[in-house]
This record gives sequence, C-alpha cells and structure tokens, in this order.
Amino acid sequence: MTSLAERASKTGQFLWSGWSGLAGLSVFAAFWQVAHEAYGSFILPSPLETLAAARALLGEASAWQLLLTTSSRALSGFALAGVIGTMAGCLAGFHPAILRLVQPQITLMLGVPPIAWIVLLMIWFGTGSATVTTTAAVACLPIVFLGAAEGIASRDRLLDDMALSLGMGRVGRFVRITAPQMLNRLFPILVMALGTAFKAAVMAELLANAGGIGEALAVSRSNLDVANALAWILLSVSALLAVEYGLIQPTRSELEAWRHAARPWGVKR
Repeated sequence: MTSLAERASKTGQFLWSGWSGLAGLSVFAAFWQVAHEAYGSFILPSPLETLAAARALLGEASAWQLLLTTSSRALSGFALAGVIGTMAGCLAGFHPAILRLVQPQITLMLGVPPIAWIVLLMIWFGTGSATVTTTAAVACLPIVFLGAAEGIASRDRLLDDMALSLGMGRVGRFVRITAPQMLNRLFPILVMALGTAFKAAVMAELLANAGGIGEALAVSRSNLDVANALAWILLSVSALLAVEYGLIQPTRSELEAWRHAARPWGVKR
C-alpha cells in the first residue's frame, strides 16, 4: 500500500513539473506570435495557424503513417546506438587505454557532418529505411559512447573499494555502485541523443526521398506551404517529447530513486 502511495506521489510530482515546461513553451509561442505579426503569414504563420494545419494533418490516416514511420526509424537508430554505445562506453570507461585508443575515432565521427553520412549510406544501402535508421544510429553513437565512458571513468572508486571490503561481488558492485553513477551522466546524454536521432532521421528522409516526415517536408517546400512545413515540424517535435517524457524520464525517475531520497526533504527518518 505504501509503494502505491509513493508511486502515485511520484507520478503527481512528475506531472506537476510539466507546468514549467508549459511556461517555457508559452514564452516561445509569444515570441513566435511577435515574429508572425512582423513578417506576415507567408513568411511565418502564427502559432494558431500552425496548430490548425497540424490538426488537419492528424485528420488524415496517411499523416499518422508518415509520423509512425519516422518515429520508428528514429527510435530504432536511437536504440541501436544506445545499446552499442553504452556497452562500448562502459568497456572504455573501465579501461583507460581503450578510451585513449578510441577517442580519435569518436572525434572523427563527431566531426563528419550528418549529410556526409547520408550520402555514403545512400550509396551503400540505397534510399530505404536502412539508410535512415543507420544515419540516426551513427549520429547518436559517439554521444552515447562518451556519456557512458565518462560516467564510468569519473565514478567514485572509494565507494567501490568500500563495497569490495564488505564482500560484495563484481556484478553487485557494478549494479549497486557503478551503474547509478554512470546513469547520472548518461540520462541527459540520452535525451540529447534522442533529439539527434529524430533530426538525423528527418534529414535523411528529406535528402533520400525515403518517405516519412522528411518527404512530407520536401512536398511542403515545393508547394511553398510554410504552414504545412511548420505543422510537420511541430508533429515531429511532439513525437520526440512523447518519447522523452513517456519513456526516458519515467525510466530515469525509477532508476534514480536514490536521488530523491538524498534530498533533505526526502530522507526517511
């Protein structure tokens, strides 16, 4: 019964924290409205016009299919980069020699523009879903790798030594001591990587004419339909926020319950 009450309280706090996000979006919408009044609807449609266009798109079954296609590609690339990047980052974090060896390759991957990866992947894989998914994965991989590696490398080794002296095994020390410290650095990186995955996926679809939101944006560009283009961007960002606050942030809240207990008002006496 207590666990249900604690979970309900945590859910309520999470939902209440959304007010700050809504306030930030309201400020952004206000500046958007000011720019609209300065330049007119042809250059920058108003927020209400964009919402109306987005509502019209959501009334079409094909729009839902395009949104689902882009989201699945972006999430597949993000998941692939998350698994490989986290595992490789943990290995490099425990072995500084590997981290020094891999660091130039990571810098190289970060320095290559996404459009260059798209061109290469179009040559290798064609213009289908494989190109879009791989582009998202390649764009996210170095970010996730660095987050996991830095999280492991900067861990408090004294805590690990203390657990070892108490007889805790290697797996137990990793799960209870090392992993929480790594996740503290990794989760913000995962949020950044998720946004990168969506941006890379839409860009790849646009350039490769591979369907999804990217192709819809290309059609809006050819028709000079700014309101429709902004509506697609709004839907893409909405899908991104839905994944972040529907999956990543709740998962972080569950795995980092110790952070709440560490606060002065959260200590159980």
